[in-house]
Amino acid sequence: MVRTPLTPWERARGEQFGALLREARGERSMVEVAAAAGVSAETLRKIETGRAPTPAFFTIAAVVQVLGLSLDELATASAEGLDEEGESAPAKASAA
Repeated sequence: MVRTPLTPWERARGEQFGALLREARGERSMVEVAAAAGVSAETLRKIETGRAPTPAFFTIAAVVQVLGLSLDELATASAEGLDEEGESAPAKASAA
């Protein structure tokens, strides 16, 4: 299967999404959260670092349930502040 390359926006959204999960995980270990969600720690690590910017829906549903998050809130927050090129609005303004 050949995957279509991700756009800069999709990559940035994946990184922002991963950061939100890391923040929500707080003091809990990655291994603890992954085990409770039924995914491997490596899968969670890839999602949190943005190396898996488009994880499977059921993987994310399991992780957010363990973290006590809402899918709606997470979807909104993971794309907030990104322009169509995947840059945050303040970062783009400072580059000009």
